[in-house]
Amino acid sequence: MMRDDPPHESDHLAVLDKLASLRRFTPARIALGRSGSGQLTETSLRFMLDHARARDAVHATLDFDSIGQLLRERDWSVVAVRSAAADRAEYLRRPDLGRRLSPEGRLAIEGHRRGDDVAIIAADGLSASAIEINLQPLLDDLRQLLLARGLTIGPLVLVEQGRVAIGDEIGETLGARLVVVLIGERPGLSAADSLGAYVTWRPRIGMMDASRNCISNIRPAGLPPEEAATQIVGVIEKAFKHAVTGVQLNDLRGGEAIPVVGPRE
Repeated sequence: MMRDDPPHESDHLAVLDKLASLRRFTPARIALGRSGSGQLTETSLRFMLDHARARDAVHATLDFDSIGQLLRERDWSVVAVRSAAADRAEYLRRPDLGRRLSPEGRLAIEGHRRGDDVAIIAADGLSASAIEINLQPLLDDLRQLLLARGLTIGPLVLVEQGRVAIGDEIGETLGARLVVVLIGERPGLSAADSLGAYVTWRPRIGMMDASRNCISNIRPAGLPPEEAATQIVGVIEKAFKHAVTGVQLNDLRGGEAIPVVGPRE
């Protein structure tokens, strides 16, 4: 029985060169190399650094006062509220509390005007850095595109310790026809600053995730905020045309799918 000849050294180097070229196009962990049967020291250290960044993004506290002041200076009407989660630890243990407003938060929202076309909510979710980095540039482009289409925008609601479904209660309280929730997504080892946008038609408490459309990975190294704003408004236009979002919207559009996914916050 004949054995295959071992690969030539030049073939091995050629494969390594091709893999190394691929690393320029993706943050994924490919062509990492090895030392004997283990990882290279550099690879191990980079993994620990990325893991630490992801953990920091989850546990970091967002400075809502500074963000609110910056947005007011840019002519946004801002309402800052909290979810029913008392603190970050409870928020992580009890996702259900992050989906509901605190009593004080609901009272604060009830005092604002009702009946706008679009309500926009920004929540820290599981990545404070996602909001810090991406929120303001995304909002600048999003407002311009919405107003150009003649849509009215309600007060911008900043939610501390919030999850996606809290937008249902806020949108229902404001009487908005459609709600957009901008939220920090669950960090990955190659992206700790990813923002997600969840669009829901006629929001109301108890809605299922299948009733939403999601545009994710909004960040400079992913989907740039200006492109994300265009995609979000594209979904909003179709939602107003068909009076629906989520799976039903995709069905009406004949297979031209918009992502419908469970929350990554």
